[in-house]
Amino acid sequence: MTKFRSNKYNIMMLTLMVLAALTLGGCNATIGPKEGLGTVVGAAAGGLLGNQIGSGRGKTAATVAGIFIGGMLGRSVGASLDKVDRQMIQQTSYTAFEKMPSGVASTWSNPDTGNSGYVTPTRTYQTPSGSYCREFQTTVNVGGKTQEAYGTACRQPDGSWKIMQ
Repeated sequence: MTKFRSNKYNIMMLTLMVLAALTLGGCNATIGPKEGLGTVVGAAAGGLLGNQIGSGRGKTAATVAGIFIGGMLGRSVGASLDKVDRQMIQQTSYTAFEKMPSGVASTWSNPDTGNSGYVTPTRTYQTPSGSYCREFQTTVNVGGKTQEAYGTACRQPDGSWKIMQ
């Protein structure tokens, strides 16, 4: 029971820190939408990685460090994504969530920027309210740097997919 509370606490802390990164990212007028998205995705991925690496009392410190480092790296990667890249990511994500079986990647590549990536659904489930959700992994390659993130997307009543975490 203690381990469950510890993991639940760490997930709650990670969520709060990502929300703080989102909020603070909006305070700087020089940060555009690409950097904001990159910061959030990087912070989430870094926090999850830090949480897995750390142990005992060092787990929280590793999670915080992962969020900070991931956010900084994600921001620089996000700054390199152009409008076409973001549209490709959105369309590829929709295709993956809507049509691909778990474990099968949908890829995108922008020949003009050299940026690429993929989205892989990893699990599908139905919530108690009847909504369908998919856990997924996404990878984005920008300028030779790779960022990975994990999340969950749920189908909305209008048929669109919303990333929940």
